Amino acid sequence: MTGSTANNIRLGVMAGDGIGHEIVPATQNVVAEALNAAGAAVEWVSLPLGRDAIETDGTPIPDSTLEALDGLEGWVLGPHDSASYPDEFRGQLTPGGVIRKRFDLFANIRPARALEGVSATVPGMDLVVVRENTEGLYADRNMFVGSGEFMPTPDVAIAVGVVTRRACERIAHSAFALARTRNKHVTIVHKANVLSMSTGLFRDVCREVGEQYPDVRVDDEHVDAMTALLVRRGADFDVIVTENMFGDILSDLTAELSGSLGTAPSVNASETRVMAQAAHGAAPDIAGHNRANPTALFLSAAMMLDWIAEKRDAHVFAEAARRITNAVERTIASGVATADLGGLASTSEFTEMVLARTTRR
Repeated sequence: MTGSTANNIRLGVMAGDGIGHEIVPATQNVVAEALNAAGAAVEWVSLPLGRDAIETDGTPIPDSTLEALDGLEGWVLGPHDSASYPDEFRGQLTPGGVIRKRFDLFANIRPARALEGVSATVPGMDLVVVRENTEGLYADRNMFVGSGEFMPTPDVAIAVGVVTRRACERIAHSAFALARTRNKHVTIVHKANVLSMSTGLFRDVCREVGEQYPDVRVDDEHVDAMTALLVRRGADFDVIVTENMFGDILSDLTAELSGSLGTAPSVNASETRVMAQAAHGAAPDIAGHNRANPTALFLSAAMMLDWIAEKRDAHVFAEAARRITNAVERTIASGVATADLGGLASTSEFTEMVLARTTRR
């Protein structure tokens, strides 16, 4: 499928918009350096997406880009600023949404870990939000054709929420399998006291799947109570599995509680493909000023390499991921950080420090 050999890999890369043109090339350099240090190599397949693609191809997500992604197992997606696109594109799926839907990237994995050198509301936090990424109340994801949100009259708006056993089962398996590699604790988050059939189905199916993982401790919380618990004792949680909208909200909360959205990595994955995509946006106000924080995308790329290492059973990619993660953490711990974290380093200066550390054991 990929044309990659055992220790070499082809990866797609889409710069996107705004600060994407700074943090994506920086990420390419860090990934290439880490893979080289681990004994592997990467060939980047650059693909148009976003405002640049509108200018060259007349659409923010060209068919040629999607067709190229068909032949790759992993890719890096920079942030997109779809709110600034011409009016004709604003009512359409975002570029990231088109990719998620086409490749059925059903698992959105968002770690939240307090880093040394970053001020955190919950200093001991080290958890992962596992978010179902294809259903729920999100109008751009829950229908095969058309939108799950509509207005039968100008004064009435209706949103359709979708929860299926199949989607619940596969995201639950992702969460429990991940928990086995961590502290073996899964918390199911739902709102079954009010949405008894929809999120009740999610809770019950997750519990059923949990019975197949007897070594993993399982509990559950209502989403409103969970927000308070994360603030009060967020260090007590390990893997949180939840539906789409709850996962979106909780992962932004945990990112801030653990330090900053600028340090929060994320991947979107199916059984066969993975996309590294930082949780933050395109930050057009600082684009082009060499001030953006590339940490989240660096760590997202490391997650992508870990995913590929597991699928291929290839230690070399896990080693490269470890080098990236360690280099980022050591750089920040040393006091080198971008302005959003209270530091003085530019994007390029921070990247150079991370690059230097990827070659060290």
